[in-house]
Amino acid sequence: MDKAHLYVVLTRTNTVISRLIHLVTRDEYTHAALALDRDLKEMYSFARKYTHNPFIGRFKHERLDEGIYRLAKRLPGLILEIEVAEEQYQQVSRLIQEFVDNSSRYKYNCRGLVYGLLNKPTKRDDRFLCSQFVYYLLKESGVVDFHMPANLVKPQHFLDLQARVVYQGDLKELLGTAGQGGRFRIRRWVKKTG
Repeated sequence: MDKAHLYVVLTRTNTVISRLIHLVTRDEYTHAALALDRDLKEMYSFARKYTHNPFIGRFKHERLDEGIYRLAKRLPGLILEIEVAEEQYQQVSRLIQEFVDNSSRYKYNCRGLVYGLLNKPTKRDDRFLCSQFVYYLLKESGVVDFHMPANLVKPQHFLDLQARVVYQGDLKELLGTAGQGGRFRIRRWVKKTG
């Protein structure tokens, strides 16, 4: 059986919303994204549409050298590598393509964020939180089922995955190891501790 890898990228920026989530949950990470490749060129999530406007969110292709990530002086983060069957990888890829093709249909789940902070479930098929989106992809592809309402899944829950930590620390340091075109060289990543 052929194997492939997916990458869950967990971060905590210094934005007002991230600080609020951290204050309420005390979680180390407040944002989640999923990448299809080792270089994080194909990394997707739900986040703010405009860098300086936290109130309008959407599905987006993320890069560590753009938007809020670029503005951050420090970017605490963790990258998890998940080994999956090739069929599961292809299913995640197809689901992401559906989001790309229909991106105007999807919005950030503001209600889900508030309900999640209050530990109340809510469901809308066209609204996603960052962690809800990553969970949706993994669950619909048969990678994991946390057996909880999707809006209650937090970035911290992904730490329970059977995955390998390939990087932990300041993700801004990865920009220093980027090759041409801003591509990251994962083979240079070293798991950091403490």
